[in-house]
Amino acid sequence: MSMKKFLAPNFAILAVLSIFWLAGVENVVPGDDTHQKNIKKYVQTQRRIIDNYVDKVDINTLYKNSIRGLVKNMSDSTAKIKNTPIDTTFGNVSIEDLSESVEKFEEAYLYMSNNFPKEDMTQRTEDALQSMFRGLDPHSIYIEPKLSENIDDSFSGKFQGIGVQFNVIQDTITVITSIAGGPSDQLGIQSGDRIIKINGKSAVGFDNEDVRNHLRGPKGSKVDVTIKRPNVNENLHFTITRDDIPLYSIGASYMLDDKTGYIKMDKFIQTTHEEFMTSMKELEDKGMDRLVLDLRGNPGGYLHQAIAITEEFFPKGTKIVSTKSRHTRFTSAYYSRRDGYFKNKPLIILVNEGSASASEIVSGAIQDHDRGWIVGQRTFGKGLVQQQYELVDSSKIRVTISKYYTPSGRLIQKPYDKRGGEEYAYEIYKRGTDAKGDVMEFISHVPDSLKYNTDAGRTVYGGGGIVPDHIVQPDTTQSKIVANFMLRKQIGFEYVRDFLDKNGTEFRKKWENNFDQFEKEFEWSDKQMQEVFTRLKNNKMAVRDTLSEPVFKSDTLFVPKGHFEEIEWMPRGLMKAELAKQVWGLKKYYPIRNKLDDTIDKAMEMWDEVAHLQEYASNHTSKPINDHQ
Repeated sequence: MSMKKFLAPNFAILAVLSIFWLAGVENVVPGDDTHQKNIKKYVQTQRRIIDNYVDKVDINTLYKNSIRGLVKNMSDSTAKIKNTPIDTTFGNVSIEDLSESVEKFEEAYLYMSNNFPKEDMTQRTEDALQSMFRGLDPHSIYIEPKLSENIDDSFSGKFQGIGVQFNVIQDTITVITSIAGGPSDQLGIQSGDRIIKINGKSAVGFDNEDVRNHLRGPKGSKVDVTIKRPNVNENLHFTITRDDIPLYSIGASYMLDDKTGYIKMDKFIQTTHEEFMTSMKELEDKGMDRLVLDLRGNPGGYLHQAIAITEEFFPKGTKIVSTKSRHTRFTSAYYSRRDGYFKNKPLIILVNEGSASASEIVSGAIQDHDRGWIVGQRTFGKGLVQQQYELVDSSKIRVTISKYYTPSGRLIQKPYDKRGGEEYAYEIYKRGTDAKGDVMEFISHVPDSLKYNTDAGRTVYGGGGIVPDHIVQPDTTQSKIVANFMLRKQIGFEYVRDFLDKNGTEFRKKWENNFDQFEKEFEWSDKQMQEVFTRLKNNKMAVRDTLSEPVFKSDTLFVPKGHFEEIEWMPRGLMKAELAKQVWGLKKYYPIRNKLDDTIDKAMEMWDEVAHLQEYASNHTSKPINDHQ
């Protein structure tokens, strides 16, 4: 078939399809469903960007970037594209509007499909969509269908499955813990169990995605699993009825001392505010009258949840955040709608370079209103708000619709113009380990236009995250070098797993119903730590008399003689925390793990600073930021 014969009738069909697609009418002309779907995804994606993106967009750039993506990963590396429809310079292309962009993309798409029939046109279309977002911001992205469902689950607050946390160790699915109250927990599936068959077929060799694909499923559906349990001769067979499995955003909630509550918030999902209120009330019942809120490593999430959390710390009418866009429908200001339940409770917020977006909304409002003390390292610097849109095949796109500003007027977003996505993402690692030096370097380059004042007149900075009120250097001591090596090699995890394989029944009988006693009294013996030391040496940790400090080289960690004995307290603590996680779950992991956390220790010494800030704010705040003007 000639090129002319192929293109002419299909252009006629696709031209009609485009008219109906743009009008919102679907499936009006029969044809190749795959091609229709791929072209429609292009139309939907470009239309959403044009209609909703925070800044004005150049449709010509969107088109050319998509064509570059279309050809980028062609399986035929020798393909001639010059002076063809898949050449972005062909005919001096200059796109003026969406209809012209669609027409030209259809032409390129059909040319590739006809002349390179071995190409996977669905994958090429996904490449084109991913590339279309180049030149926008790093947070506007295309999400392919196979990732879309998992991402939705992580923010919805629940998913449907059997309810286990697992690791794939040596090609075998190992249960870390059954989620409390879930289907597996109710059947008695426990940490250390190995899932060796799923629905009668071997599960050995599965990766994480294979496990999720086989164990997740609709509520009420059943799955058969065969389990090898340590110290049990016969394999165990379970038929598990899948159910709703709750996901939690509060990683830990407990008392640091008689009057200090601690909450670790891992992300902002649909249920975060509800979880937070439950945790706060439970802590108040235990005597809490001040709070450490840990937002370290929290990448953000839903804007409305960040607002709901923040307003709990302020009186009614306090400005929390504003959003600005070229579209008036995405431009707004948010104020607390009522007096917060905890508006007078002393507050410290912990942040680091992994605290982003919604985490920065919370900490930015707290700082701008002099409401609490921000402690840690400079935050990531993400001040953009995304809207998610679903495409025809359940894939999704996220489009930045607005920029958010703290109450003082700060845009927290760090620069991203002319930066590749990888360079932007890894900027936080280029800050180095000197948190104070990083802040001094950052502040020295902040122009006056990005300097703002809090309610009480303190100087704060925009354009690159939240600068803490008190900077704490990250722990880079030599004790962490061996600890990080252990984590990377999974030595602590495997030792705990093997310990429970041999001693699980006896251990649970003694400790399972008395975590408080475990926390106070359990210790690894010297013999057990010697076993861990031996495992380290068997996994490329070498002891050398000639060294004065640890050195990592060629996947081997070289340490001075006697070094492990000096820093043994760190592996002891980490393995005790791992033991707590494998027996009680993640919520009991942090009370043990945090005993090794230098930042929390330092924060607990800063309550006088919090009191001084409250006194200073009460004496210096003349015109609060929450005025409606």
